[in-house]
Amino acid sequence: MQNSIICPNCKHEFSVEKVIESQVKDGIQKQMLEQQKKLQQQFEARQNELTEKEKKFEMLRQQENEIFQKKLQEREAIIKKQAEQKAISDFEMKLKSLEEENLLQDAKLKEAQLKELEFRKKTKELQEKQEMMELEVQRKMDAERKLIEENARKKEAESQFMKLNEKDLLIQTLQKNLEEMNRKVEQGSMQVQGEVQELALEKLLQTSFPFDKIEEVGKGVRGADCIQTIRNNIGKECGKIIFESKNTKEFVQDWIPKLKADMRTAKADVAVIVTKVMPKDMEQFGLKDEVWICTFNEVRALATVLRDGVIKIEQAKASQENKGDKMHTLYDYLIGNEFYNHISAVVQGFTAMKAALEKEKAAMNKLWKEREKQIELVSLNTTSMYGSIQGIAGNSVKEIKELELGNEQLSLGE
Repeated sequence: MQNSIICPNCKHEFSVEKVIESQVKDGIQKQMLEQQKKLQQQFEARQNELTEKEKKFEMLRQQENEIFQKKLQEREAIIKKQAEQKAISDFEMKLKSLEEENLLQDAKLKEAQLKELEFRKKTKELQEKQEMMELEVQRKMDAERKLIEENARKKEAESQFMKLNEKDLLIQTLQKNLEEMNRKVEQGSMQVQGEVQELALEKLLQTSFPFDKIEEVGKGVRGADCIQTIRNNIGKECGKIIFESKNTKEFVQDWIPKLKADMRTAKADVAVIVTKVMPKDMEQFGLKDEVWICTFNEVRALATVLRDGVIKIEQAKASQENKGDKMHTLYDYLIGNEFYNHISAVVQGFTAMKAALEKEKAAMNKLWKEREKQIELVSLNTTSMYGSIQGIAGNSVKEIKELELGNEQLSLGE
């Protein structure tokens, strides 16, 4: 109760210690605030002073920096000027050294050029001398070669002249013998030639019509050589074609009536004369006095068409309808222009093919002959060149057996 006080008005009790403590705190706080205020004022004054000093220091620093920069620029200018002077001096020294070196190089170059010019002159002189020597040697070799070639030509010409005379004499003798033999052969070989063509005709018909019957006519039957018995696709005999082969230099008109008589005897339907020489009034195959006349080259085509006509006639005979009309129609067709034109077209086709084949053979023979002449020419030129080189170089040239004179003569003789 001694440490507390009661308010007379509100009767509120206060602690003396707390009141004193509160008053002491308030006093201390007030002192601290005043002291803090003084310290704040001192700090601000000090800060202002430092700011002023900093400004002054900054000004002094700038002034000193400006002075330093000026001195530095002056020093740099001096150093730069000294460096430029030194560089100019060094450059002048190097330039002078280079000029001296250049003069020395020019002198060396002129000396080298003089040496090169002298060397080129000597080289050119040597080349000219060498060329003159080669030209002289070549001239001598050409002269010797020409002399050797002329001598060889003379010898070869003499040899060839003798050989040609011998060959001409031999050819004349052979021609005489051949002419005599030809006369004997022509006198005794007409029958043989005829038999050869007969056999060729029979073989041609057998090859072209293997299903037909091709038979030789006996020697007692005059004017006919073989008969072709025509068979259709089922093997039935349809008719006959009688052939007469003639291999003479002239056409005899009596052959036609004789062959017609033989046709009646053999009961053939068509008669054909195969001749080497056509009648004077006929340029190609055709019908004359009811007998067909053609060459050996045309017989295959003609026989093919005639065979087809005979088969059609047989078919007409076998037919019961309009029998007579068909036979007359086919007969008129066989002897009419339409059938002739048809056969003419077929045979002309075969003849054209034959002529083309003969032209191709002639062209190929001509080409082979030209190539043979070219090969002979190349061989002759090669032999001449080899002989010239061998005559110049002598035994130093390697021997070529195929080009030796003995072998060449042997091949020419053969």
